[in-house]
Amino acid sequence: MRTSMRQGPEIWIRGPVSAPGPVPPSATTPRTLRHRSWVGTHGGAGVTTLAEVYGGHDCGRNWPGPADPPSVLLVARTHAAGLAAAVRALDAFRHGEAPPGLALDAVILVADAPGRLPRPLAQRVRLLEAAVDVHRVPWVPAWRLGDLGGSPPRGTEALARPTGAEQ
Repeated sequence: MRTSMRQGPEIWIRGPVSAPGPVPPSATTPRTLRHRSWVGTHGGAGVTTLAEVYGGHDCGRNWPGPADPPSVLLVARTHAAGLAAAVRALDAFRHGEAPPGLALDAVILVADAPGRLPRPLAQRVRLLEAAVDVHRVPWVPAWRLGDLGGSPPRGTEALARPTGAEQ
């Protein structure tokens, strides 16, 4: 974490955030047709499962390479450590620390347990939602058992559209 003094107020931008750099050729592909790079903000975020269910490139916890899709979906679980990791990754984009040419499309929050979030975690999610597009993926018991077949969970239609997956 940076400890230097800030030069002014931090500005949060809502919507896709691009790091400075050349525009890759794939940026001219229609948004609904190109695949995305799934990037985990911490271990166990669910990147591999989401890439298998929705399509796209599984980057694990690494930034996409030059041959990978430059459109990034940051993935985190909804527990306290996951949400803190998502904020750190979002800060990397905001401060220009992400590799040049990458574009942050959204933060994907994967439920860490069935049921509603405790109030303190729900408040952290609302803060993220005020800064960037956030998509929520509910708890899916079948995924825990390794069953990734079938349709993506209800309520994730908006997530399926940006990645080109069909429901």
